[in-house]
Amino acid sequence: MGEIVYWTILRTALVIAAVWFLKSQIDEQLWYIITVALSYAVIIHPAIAGFRKFEQKNKSISESTICANCKHFDASAVLCMKHDKHPTENYIPCDGIHWEPI
Repeated sequence: MGEIVYWTILRTALVIAAVWFLKSQIDEQLWYIITVALSYAVIIHPAIAGFRKFEQKNKSISESTICANCKHFDASAVLCMKHDKHPTENYIPCDGIHWEPI
């Protein structure tokens, strides 16, 4: 999830620099259209696609591991909050010892 945020911030900075440069080069009406198009194509769409890929990749962890039913599990980040580690299908951070029902 942090990778998605990082790249979104980086792409936003690049788009801001690009549209700032273009503002003095082209007509104002066209500039607004290009700004909206670049914002969607370079910032919004890749962020949404990355988030969907993240959700799909971690869907099985959120549904089929013991962590999914623990009060220390943060489903939005796929993270064990007690141990500050990411569980996988083959790795449970606490080995079930600190598991507490929701």
